[in-house]
Amino acid sequence: MATPSNRQLMADAGLLGPESETAGGGDLIVALRAETPAAGEAARAEAARLLDEGRKPSGKAAAWRPRSLRAAVKALPEANLALISVPGAFAAAEARKALRRGLHALVFSDNVPLAEEADLKREAQERGLLVMGPDCGTAILNGVPLAFANVVPRGNIGIVGASGTGMQEISCLIAQGGGGISQAIGVGGRDLKEEVGGITTLMALDLLAQDPETRHIVIVSKPPAPAVAERVLARVRDLGKGCTLCFIGAPPKNQSTGIRVVTTLKAAALDALGQPAAPFDTGTRARATRGGKLRGLFSGGTLCAEAQSILRDAGEALASNAPIPGVPEAKAESEGHLLLDLGSDEFTRGRPHPMIDPSVRDEALEQALSDSALGVVLLDLVIGFGAHADPAAHLASVLPDGSAEAPVVVASVTGTDSDPQGRQAQIARLEAAGVLVAPCNADATLLALACLNRSG
Repeated sequence: MATPSNRQLMADAGLLGPESETAGGGDLIVALRAETPAAGEAARAEAARLLDEGRKPSGKAAAWRPRSLRAAVKALPEANLALISVPGAFAAAEARKALRRGLHALVFSDNVPLAEEADLKREAQERGLLVMGPDCGTAILNGVPLAFANVVPRGNIGIVGASGTGMQEISCLIAQGGGGISQAIGVGGRDLKEEVGGITTLMALDLLAQDPETRHIVIVSKPPAPAVAERVLARVRDLGKGCTLCFIGAPPKNQSTGIRVVTTLKAAALDALGQPAAPFDTGTRARATRGGKLRGLFSGGTLCAEAQSILRDAGEALASNAPIPGVPEAKAESEGHLLLDLGSDEFTRGRPHPMIDPSVRDEALEQALSDSALGVVLLDLVIGFGAHADPAAHLASVLPDGSAEAPVVVASVTGTDSDPQGRQAQIARLEAAGVLVAPCNADATLLALACLNRSG
């Protein structure tokens, strides 16, 4: 769709030809990048065929599909939720249509103005409905995984998350620990900002408090606005159920209130399971490296934030603000370890998310592997629904063949063996390529640090 925002995305990706610069919002642009003229022409012909095919019914199963929310509700009147995944400029309008038809809305779309989000959630609150998002990447509702989510068993632990990959990591660690999930309610990364006030978080907590299947509740987020954090804490005190708070990067506090506060996703999962902390033995697994710095290249924003927090707590300096070869948007002014969330909006503008297409971080990874100042490269792999079919195989194809001069590569895999990709199969592919694989992201960060210290 040739909206101004889409044309800008295409221009940034080098895909906007001069003939498309004047296209309007009602026009469709088909843009191709090909290695040869013949390949380009074949792709153009295939696009034309598919567009033409879309105008004709092709069998009973494809005879009719709703083209509007109204038609979909008419066809499925018992539905109670709409998943909104349209360009951000249109997402709020579609979410309002859902609310006014009595539907909860999971808004996968990003780039929705913050004021629009606040208005949407206030309207939803008045109607007794949830708006999950915008930019809500994960939910598991009544056992149904939505957007980026994993295959985990049903159980008695509920999760409320302003973090998609944080919810995925916790739910998968709970599954690996023998537990299961009652509900995992994503709220969007900005719900705990002062402008929004934690509307969906508070509503989700109330729903889980009333849910007889939920014994314990985990809340995961990056540090919220102080006033909103106090509002959440006050609500948690009145829930009548066990609750674990995991505010990544926030200093531990409020322990005297009886609310359990943890600082890592691993600790949140163990606390919810009622299992003791499980120290990870880095000493026997660390591999000596050439020394130097650590470069983290993450597809999960909360996984990146967790690693940064662990390094800070260990007294390690983190870099910020100087151009990084292979990642033109990233900068590092001060010396120190550099960890990047390559799934953030600044890196995915005009490009797919690295969980969908792991080649998005190839250039940055190749640069890091050839950088003599680096001793360790730290990575995450997130599998499950919505993710690439085999990210470990792709990563293995980019890594060097056992060069002693290359940095040590340390990784973790967020997922379960029941996911389409299979967690153990992904781990095996990584280990065969010489990657040190830790049980979770927090352990991978500690293992990366142990490698650097062994070389020191």
